[in-house]
Amino acid sequence: MSESITVTTVAEGVARVSWTGEQTLDEVRRVVAEALTEHPRVEAWVAPDDQFGQRLATWSGMHREGVMRGVTATGEAYDQIVYARLVIDTPVDEPGGFRALLNSFLPRKRAIGQMLIRDRAGRVLMCRLTYKQDWDLPGGVVEVGESPQLAVSREVEEELGLTIEAGDLLLTDWMPPWGGWDDAICLVFDGGVHDEAIVATIVRQEREIRDAQFCTIEQIRDRAADFTSRRIEAALAGRSGYSESGR
Repeated sequence: MSESITVTTVAEGVARVSWTGEQTLDEVRRVVAEALTEHPRVEAWVAPDDQFGQRLATWSGMHREGVMRGVTATGEAYDQIVYARLVIDTPVDEPGGFRALLNSFLPRKRAIGQMLIRDRAGRVLMCRLTYKQDWDLPGGVVEVGESPQLAVSREVEEELGLTIEAGDLLLTDWMPPWGGWDDAICLVFDGGVHDEAIVATIVRQEREIRDAQFCTIEQIRDRAADFTSRRIEAALAGRSGYSESGR
């Protein structure tokens, strides 16, 4: 084993690999493979600013698992990116194994599905949320592996007790980082035109929804964030396609 690479058993069945920066990728790959013959899991902790170390961990076959914040192993709090390879992982030289490796570190964009539900007067169903002051369209975050079109119908049923099948995609809007949220893609689907009486049938999920009402565009401008208002006006005007913050 290279003197610049160490392997330490940190728990039953778990080995941790560390290096000094003087090793090659082939050396790290060989050490990881050897450690897997005696441990079901081999991991490495890499500093967020150590780009070289992150490349070594990745191309030695270890999957990026996430960031441990505020690690205090040395008495001082610091963040560490956790990489690991399991003995049961598909070999990287096989297509499925290589795709899984890439999938562990490539960027993932959050997707949000929203539904534009109107009444016969042209007003839009808006929700007053518990976790922010601004009103917004009904909908929510698309789960991993879930269809955005099915997700928005699921969210509307969970939050409002309304069973409405999402129709055509009206607008794709990119939302930049805002208020502590990362950026996201918002997909607005058509929820159709319904009688105003539908509001009386709403069963709110009180943990998230304070109120739900059909609102005029003037009310939306007053109650919603400016980018939400622009998004809704663009959808109502039939400006289908792509926008950023409703523009």
